[in-house]
Amino acid sequence: MTIRQLVVSDIPGVLEIENASFAAPWTEGMLRSELGRVDRAWYVAEHDGDVAAYGGIMVVGPDAHLMDIAVDPAHRGRGLARALIAALAAEAVARGAARMTLEVCESNAGALAVYASCGFDATGRRTGYYPETGEDALVLWSRPLVPQVRAVDAARTGEDLVLAIETSCDETAASVMRGGREELASVVASQVDFHARFGGVVPEIASRKHTEAVVAVVDEALAKAGVRFSDLHALAVTRGPGLVGALVVGLAYAKGVALATGLPLVGVNHLEGHIYAARLLDPNLEAPLVALLVSGGHTAIVHVTEWGRYEVLGRTLDDAAGEAFDKVAKLLGLGYPGGPVLSRLAVDGDPAAIPFPRAMMRSGNLDVSLSGLKTAVIQYVEAERAAGRELRVPDIAASFQAAVVDVQVAKTLRAAVDHGARTVVLAGGVAANPALREGLRAALADASISLSVPPLELCTDNASMIAAAAHDRLAEGRVLGLGADAMPNMRLGGPTH
Repeated sequence: MTIRQLVVSDIPGVLEIENASFAAPWTEGMLRSELGRVDRAWYVAEHDGDVAAYGGIMVVGPDAHLMDIAVDPAHRGRGLARALIAALAAEAVARGAARMTLEVCESNAGALAVYASCGFDATGRRTGYYPETGEDALVLWSRPLVPQVRAVDAARTGEDLVLAIETSCDETAASVMRGGREELASVVASQVDFHARFGGVVPEIASRKHTEAVVAVVDEALAKAGVRFSDLHALAVTRGPGLVGALVVGLAYAKGVALATGLPLVGVNHLEGHIYAARLLDPNLEAPLVALLVSGGHTAIVHVTEWGRYEVLGRTLDDAAGEAFDKVAKLLGLGYPGGPVLSRLAVDGDPAAIPFPRAMMRSGNLDVSLSGLKTAVIQYVEAERAAGRELRVPDIAASFQAAVVDVQVAKTLRAAVDHGARTVVLAGGVAANPALREGLRAALADASISLSVPPLELCTDNASMIAAAAHDRLAEGRVLGLGADAMPNMRLGGPTH
């Protein structure tokens, strides 16, 4: 794709797209009259020599008005509109504009999603703006253009300095990253001791502790990196999925800093961050690949067709893997978090001692279920206690762990083989489990598939993985407006900005 200024010979191609896109299209005469005006700028996105998209702005003083933009229906969904808006924003800045505005039909969900991904916020409404339909127009305004253009340029040259904030669950984290690869600082404040007495994360406590910690954690990250807010190109924050109250704390803090500094704000999917953690370990890691995400809140098998594009192949239908470990540990009185202690006890146990079920092993798809396994452990423990027998805790731990690992390994291997992946990424807090690592490594080795596992500090929740993912999003011009909300149920492959 090439983006360049629109010339007279492009007008037939532009009119074809215009007529296919709007009920009241611009005419050839209107377009020709635009090209000679000094206060206007028009660009086209060219694909294989043809006009695939176009857009134009009018600059008046400090404001740029996006007058028209459209993408050929055959080329929609490829980021052309966002790329054009980024080019027009750079042109607007060169002409002295500070912000950009536009009107859009409120029923045009596709256009609204694109503008939201470019940092526009709705600030007003023009009633009956479109005479052909009588529909209202929403008035959108961008955030400050100069820092946004500067940040996008820096990301595209690998020089961006990003402060990332992660508060999706029970870790308050901040990181300063250069170019999406060079970690200058990473600070994590864990709440695990506050939740341990309850045997799991208490959402209300998590939100309060994030509120108490976020300022100090960010200050420490900036100090360790030796930078100030004025040195940064952008802010990044986890927008979802996660505990809604916890997400809101991080997002509200990030939006406050963005408002005060004018810095652009990038929203990141927490699960995408876990996948990007593998690229911090191996900068040359290339998609396509398959990722197994296993943590306290998520269990999913994901096909990464390219960085930033995901297809979820399977997910848990009930409990996440880490959640199942925590609940079994609580049943056995082993404390929280349950994964590490069960893993240690399993070393001295027999994984074949108790035939716990391998749920959905032969389901024919890549979904998993862990609630039945958890129930089987409960029933076994209750039966043993009722019979007056002493629990063989190491055997229970080893047998439970083996049941979890066997299903995860089998389904991940099947996903990698079916999709021709040469690399599998194991990510998330449960990736620290030695039995899962070794089981997956052995199974993949037999199929000549490599395994990439980030170090423990990058498997658990951290902000460096958020900064790494934000780098690519910033280079694409994906930023948030200050009206963006937290998305506790955000999914990979869905809207992120």
